[in-house]
Amino acid sequence: MDFSRFFGKDNSSSKSVAKERLKLVLVHDRTNCSPNFLEMVRGDIINVISDYIEIDEKGLDIRITKTKRSSDDAMVPALVANIPIKKVKSK
Repeated sequence: MDFSRFFGKDNSSSKSVAKERLKLVLVHDRTNCSPNFLEMVRGDIINVISDYIEIDEKGLDIRITKTKRSSDDAMVPALVANIPIKKVKSK
């Protein structure tokens, strides 16, 4: 009998989170992308878009992940940015 399931503790979510984190670490290693590099990219993105929109910098999430290339379905690294917008600036 699995007592953790019996008492309502489900490890599947923590297992999937750990698996996703491991995938991200592997992708970062394979693309030779350091945390400092991502910080530089983050700063550049903030500088460029701040002329046009006001963003929530604390909620900004930038990461390198893998995606399928449309031409041949090969897995390739991709830069993904989730940028919470507070408001669009008027020109």
